[in-house]
Amino acid sequence: MMNTFQPDYRNLLKVLYNEKPGRLPLYEHNIDLPFIEKYLGEEIPFGNTQADLEEHYKKVIGFWKKNEYDAFSYEALVCEVFPGHGAIKGGMKGPIQNREDFEKFPFDDIPRIFWEKYTPHLEAIRKVMPAGMKAYGGCGYGIFEASEDLVGYEYLRVMQYLDPDLFADLYKKIGDLYVTLWSEMIKRYDDIFVFYRMGDDLGFKSNTLLEPETIKEHIIPQYKRVIDLVHGAKKKFLLHSCGKIFNVMEEIIGVGIDAKHSNEDQIAPFDKWIELYNDRIGLLGGFDLNLLMLNKYDDVFSEVLEKGTRYRSITKGYGLGSGNSIPDYIPVEGFQAMVDAVREIRRREGTI
Repeated sequence: MMNTFQPDYRNLLKVLYNEKPGRLPLYEHNIDLPFIEKYLGEEIPFGNTQADLEEHYKKVIGFWKKNEYDAFSYEALVCEVFPGHGAIKGGMKGPIQNREDFEKFPFDDIPRIFWEKYTPHLEAIRKVMPAGMKAYGGCGYGIFEASEDLVGYEYLRVMQYLDPDLFADLYKKIGDLYVTLWSEMIKRYDDIFVFYRMGDDLGFKSNTLLEPETIKEHIIPQYKRVIDLVHGAKKKFLLHSCGKIFNVMEEIIGVGIDAKHSNEDQIAPFDKWIELYNDRIGLLGGFDLNLLMLNKYDDVFSEVLEKGTRYRSITKGYGLGSGNSIPDYIPVEGFQAMVDAVREIRRREGTI
């Protein structure tokens, strides 16, 4: 049967307004390119020309549309252009370990490198984006993640106690850089984004990665600077943060986020996020990666259908998807079962 799905990014945007969309939208923080290639059964190279980039994004965005997403994820990854990038992956020091490193790091040159790298990608997306769709994302990596990449998580903790002035100056400098990059992103490409998003993993399964008071003092104020820019452009802002971050959520909501994503069953059932926060912000996700990875199609379909129908009925703004993202190791049948369950919810509601 021919797919007659017509994307409408306004369904997903309703979640950011914490209003019930006309039809239940699908949402993913990211779907890895290797998974898309596995799903489609073909390699999708980037190539070296603008035409190659346009062909690349036509296929990638076509995958999202085929699976009935109203919008798709795209982030221009800030840390990827840092000289000495890699400490965020663990096992190495970042390029800033002391005041001398901080003073000589080429912060002022990062915007030029960033736009040289990502302008061709954003222009290609603008050219091939289907009618009714938009991207969500913006400048990838968050404030804390930038500090992890510039210093290294273990070394950042040492800096926090041995050189607290440098620790504080680092976050202010990252904030300055993000204001510069985000301001230009909004100026150049506001037309292609339905809303903006920052991904910044502040926690792990049992706690935050820094003390809550440290996050409140050094990181959340920098969020506010970006959120104020986004709201000043009449756009909405989503925070994606993995981990158990309940002890800083009130402060995060207080600086103006419009929606939150990332949830794991081992931290809390999705119902807890709904109970605590859905009266104030939109929520996205709800289905643990282990469900998609470890279960057969019929079991995934049944659980997503049952819980997704219930989440839809008890929430204000809600978009259904995995609790994190779709990496390459997720079986196609687990992902397909989730998508098909959303199609069935839409069919039963008469909102296909």
